[in-house]
Amino acid sequence: MNEALVIIDYTNDFVATNGALTAGRPAQAIEDAIEQLAEQYARAGKFVFLPTDVHTPNDPFHPETKLFPPHNVRDTWGRELYGQLEPWYRSQADNDKVIQFDKTRYSSFAGTPFDLLLRERKIDHLHLVGVCTDICVLHTAVDAYNLNYDLTIHQDAVATFKPGGQEWALDHFKTVLGASVV
Repeated sequence: MNEALVIIDYTNDFVATNGALTAGRPAQAIEDAIEQLAEQYARAGKFVFLPTDVHTPNDPFHPETKLFPPHNVRDTWGRELYGQLEPWYRSQADNDKVIQFDKTRYSSFAGTPFDLLLRERKIDHLHLVGVCTDICVLHTAVDAYNLNYDLTIHQDAVATFKPGGQEWALDHFKTVLGASVV
């Protein structure tokens, strides 16, 4: 089994108290777990992917424009990685196994080279962390399942802003996608 860590959308806009679309305290509470996993994977020479939501404000062609306020706008504070993950990521600048890439939809696979990046590296097992559990983590997991990747969800390293969303998504990962929830 060749595994990789996938840190989904852990940005200021989704996590910081004053983020545009924040999950707030639940997302802030998982910071240490995410950073520890990132460091563990990097030290072990394993891949760490950071698919990161990016938008243009008021894009008339993007479906999220009707659903959410502007968030994760390119080249803004809101799109920067949250907390200690930002300096950790910068410290990995010379590590070709730490890869951040843009995504414009909930799933890290939709309209991105993610599947190709994984297959080129013979990765078949994904460890998912980040936000939001019931949106971007979930949609990434569904696409990964449909592409035959094995999945592990780290419940102490995912969070959401919707009441009940965390429990529902964790159950869905286990009972519908056959993921391990640890």
